[in-house]
Amino acid sequence: MNSFRLFFLSILLILVSNIASANVLQKDSNDIKQIERTLKHYIEGTAFNNKEKIEQAFYRDATLLLEKQDQEIWPVPASEYISWFNKSGKFNGRIGEILSIDLVGVAATAKVEILIPKTSKRYVDLFLLKKLDSDWKIISKMAVSEKTVLHGKRILFIVSNAHFHGDSRLPAGVSFSEIVKAFETFKQAGYTVDFLSPKGGAIPLSYINTSDPIHKKYLYDRDFMYAIGHTKSPNEVNAADYRAVHYVGGSNAMYQVAENKAIQKIAMEVYEKHNGIVSSVCHGTAGIVNLMTENGEYLVKGRRISGYPESFENQSKAYFKEFPFLIQKTIEERGGSFFHSDRNVAHVEVDGRIVTGQNHLSSTLVAQKMVEILAAQ
Repeated sequence: MNSFRLFFLSILLILVSNIASANVLQKDSNDIKQIERTLKHYIEGTAFNNKEKIEQAFYRDATLLLEKQDQEIWPVPASEYISWFNKSGKFNGRIGEILSIDLVGVAATAKVEILIPKTSKRYVDLFLLKKLDSDWKIISKMAVSEKTVLHGKRILFIVSNAHFHGDSRLPAGVSFSEIVKAFETFKQAGYTVDFLSPKGGAIPLSYINTSDPIHKKYLYDRDFMYAIGHTKSPNEVNAADYRAVHYVGGSNAMYQVAENKAIQKIAMEVYEKHNGIVSSVCHGTAGIVNLMTENGEYLVKGRRISGYPESFENQSKAYFKEFPFLIQKTIEERGGSFFHSDRNVAHVEVDGRIVTGQNHLSSTLVAQKMVEILAAQ
């Protein structure tokens, strides 16, 4: 009887612990969303000279520590700072982005990037926030500036949240190599990259090699890792903000993305309404097989497309049996022409504003072709 009671109590403690952990995670998630809202008030208010929104972001006695040519530290009261934004409703060229948030109880730090393309300036705002009367307020801000090549134009990377192959427990993930190689190319060309996944939030990663300099650079880049740990969900994305969508590969790209109607809508709005590019690499090409134009035809019909062919898969392995469809076969069934080279060789196909690559070795080349097309526009 004593053994049974001990067993019962241990199970009960585990259940209570799990419930408590879930409640903490939910509370943290709610606080993060409230902090994001406060920071967006700041970003939008300062971009469109909206004093009311800026006031909503700051604690009334907040102090800003800014840069000034003849002062190492220039303390500015929040009230004075807010008074500078006096051209109500007029966009002043500031483009803002939340880079990271770190939450500790009722306190938080945050980092925001402000681009001013007209002057090639990049400001990084460092915030200290406090939860006051169930609302998050900025109580202090410090800003530093630097010259930048970033121009504020955006590329949307589309990735999957799937952790496993289909209904199995075989692990799957997004190719880290394919993310960072394309990301590096776009950043060097001045583009801002956002990440979109079907569910938003964190994504599983595969093929990380810390001996590779680019892998190592981004694995230890806190802002980059925050971005892929907090990917956007479809309802957080406005297609008009993007010049291109880029479907990233990895073994999990076969799941969740291709059938997602909201992601399809975003991709085709970028392509058809905003003259943007649809691109993919490796298994990421699975994401474009269901895309349809306004006239009801598949996007791939009559197009030259590349991706990872099923002939390169180990078809005797369990993972392959989980695939919901085959990339090459589906592209060809829908009127596309599928092209690839030998294994471990880069291969890129450009057909108008559709750019596709065979494997991770093609990631940089796909991004470079996209940059060329966008520059020509």
